[in-house]
Amino acid sequence: MRIEFLGTGGATTTPRPLCGCRVCREAREKGIPYSRSGPSIFVHGPDLLVDTPEEIKDELNRSQVTRIEAVTFSHWHPDHTSGRRVLEEINIDWRAWPRAPRDTTDVYVPEQVAADFRTWFGLWENLEYMQHQGTIAIHELTDGEEITLGTTTVRPLRLAEDFVYAFLLHDQGKRALIAPDELCGWEPPAEVRGVDVAVLPMGIAEFHPLTGERLIHEDHPMPKLEATFDETLDIIGRLQARRVYLTHIEEMDQLGHDELTTVADKLRRDGLAVSFAHDTLIVDV
Repeated sequence: MRIEFLGTGGATTTPRPLCGCRVCREAREKGIPYSRSGPSIFVHGPDLLVDTPEEIKDELNRSQVTRIEAVTFSHWHPDHTSGRRVLEEINIDWRAWPRAPRDTTDVYVPEQVAADFRTWFGLWENLEYMQHQGTIAIHELTDGEEITLGTTTVRPLRLAEDFVYAFLLHDQGKRALIAPDELCGWEPPAEVRGVDVAVLPMGIAEFHPLTGERLIHEDHPMPKLEATFDETLDIIGRLQARRVYLTHIEEMDQLGHDELTTVADKLRRDGLAVSFAHDTLIVDV
């Protein structure tokens, strides 16, 4: 398996539109790895796309992806789902006449995600429309059900925030855990401990990881609703993965690429095999 980080931003990408802060100016001037688009991951081998943010078309166009065998969604939030129409564009050649057969992409929707898609933003109706077109085939998964893609098995796992899923992948003796978002309150179960590669969200930087300066007001509700960076580090310690890549890095944290590289160096000196992912990064499992 090979993991390609299509986008490593969060609900707020970097640069944030119209923002003139230091981090956003640097991202506009330098581009990748200083800029970060919406959260999405592709796993080569099973050719699995996890989540479709608004920027997914541009992410795929600059990627090493040549074929998408299957798509899954971690949860219903717009920064993970709003680019789903890309599947229609990929699978229909509108110029062909007589009409050419349409390619169909399998879309696997975990149990709670399917329930939430029926509630929020007409997401389920949109998937049903694309299925009616013939561009996708919807597969609802019950909790505990696995996906088999070639030699890879993919198991969705509910997190403590039970509307969101992580994915445990097995392939030829290697294991990877992909948890795109929402680690608040999560205790890694035995089946995921010691994975070869773990992809986790960074969490909210309540304090600057180098200076200790408070970055968010102590009364702000965000650290109570989202896992903080310090809480993520505690989870990493219990997970005991061989390598960890942090993603879903929010512009609001005001940490640029160089600062994050320095943080990663410090963490590795402290014995944690942690790196901060950036857009277009590719790692082998």
